[in-house]
Amino acid sequence: MSTISKLQNVKGTFDYFGQEQALRRRVQKELETLFELYDFDSMETPMLNELELLASKYAGGEEILKEMYQLSDQGQRRLGLRYDLTVPFAKVMALYPGLELPFKRYEIGKVFRDGPVKRGRLREFLQCDADVVGIAGPEAEAELMQLAVDAFRKLNIPIVIRWNNRRFIGELLGRLGVRQEADIVSVLLTLDKLAKIGLAGVRDELREKGLQADTLERLEQLVLLQAPSLEELAERYGLQDSPGTAEARALQELLNAASLADVCRFDPFLSRGLTFYTGTVYEIFDATGAFASSLGSGGRYDAIIGQLIGREDLPFPAVGLSFGMESIMALLKERQMPEPAVPILIVPIGDTLPKVLAAAAALRRSGLRVRLETRGRKLRKLLPSAAAQGIRYVMLIGETETESNQVRLKDMRQATEDVLTLEKAVEKLTAMRSD
Repeated sequence: MSTISKLQNVKGTFDYFGQEQALRRRVQKELETLFELYDFDSMETPMLNELELLASKYAGGEEILKEMYQLSDQGQRRLGLRYDLTVPFAKVMALYPGLELPFKRYEIGKVFRDGPVKRGRLREFLQCDADVVGIAGPEAEAELMQLAVDAFRKLNIPIVIRWNNRRFIGELLGRLGVRQEADIVSVLLTLDKLAKIGLAGVRDELREKGLQADTLERLEQLVLLQAPSLEELAERYGLQDSPGTAEARALQELLNAASLADVCRFDPFLSRGLTFYTGTVYEIFDATGAFASSLGSGGRYDAIIGQLIGREDLPFPAVGLSFGMESIMALLKERQMPEPAVPILIVPIGDTLPKVLAAAAALRRSGLRVRLETRGRKLRKLLPSAAAQGIRYVMLIGETETESNQVRLKDMRQATEDVLTLEKAVEKLTAMRSD
């Protein structure tokens, strides 16, 4: 195999640079700023974990374990690359039981899954998570859903958040004759495909599950309901006073009070896999319907932390939200990507490099992006090249300027030139930053 043929990325991984990387960083900074406004603290956990932790029956579940990258080190210890940020976070909570609750953290980091590659789904991808531990009530879910609404408003992406409640849907399916946990998960995974495979496809899948005829008939009647509300389902199936209904109703009331009900919509068919979720689950989608992949998801997972430390009796109420960076990027890239900030070009003329470096430092301290001309090109070639690249301001510093403690500032757009002190130049450029 030639050297050139080896120079390729592993399928499902990419290099990011230029405009695309600038956009990725802008999205991350928007999310980080919002996390901080919501009083979440930053956290960083290892990508490499003990395989036993990642493969725990309390962790990601069978489906996700099929996609986990497994490896061993020189000591033959069995390790794995994290496939999400939730399990490593649960590990932190288990390792440091003295952390004051409620504890709120966010983390932005890469995760790895050896799964099928498609638009918005890679093998190495970035997750942006926020989690709250220590709040048992629905206010934690409501705050995270509000955070998601604010985040996508900042990114100018119209969204809808579909939500459900694990306890409620378990009670509902129990009334229909589906009572075993494995059957509940299996049935919900099929119901969740309604938009993709249609009513006929859902019926076919349900019939393959070996359910009783009367249970199958009741499930088909449920699917035929047109976007039923929580209260409609509770009344229809006698669940008005059930624990699951009470949980879901409490969240619905908070969403109504926060004017989020139009964006956050109850969906009894949403499943989210349900492997470790114990209550609310939610998923975020493009409201226009033009982009099918999920833009984010999350839910309540009250049992994982206690299970990991062997104290299933110890409550660690926890709720999380994860933004799908790759899906968000795939959606944003369909629009015209914003141009990165145009730099100010500083050109040394003669032996003036010390003065040029001092000028560059002054501009950067004011938050201005600066590029230094270091190739020694002639001005008659350099200036047209700068104009062609969209560079508006070129600062020329020659020996004459150095002696007089001034700079020459050319405005390529206006075809003008000013001779002024560096301080005045910084003031002018800072004032005209948004021009």
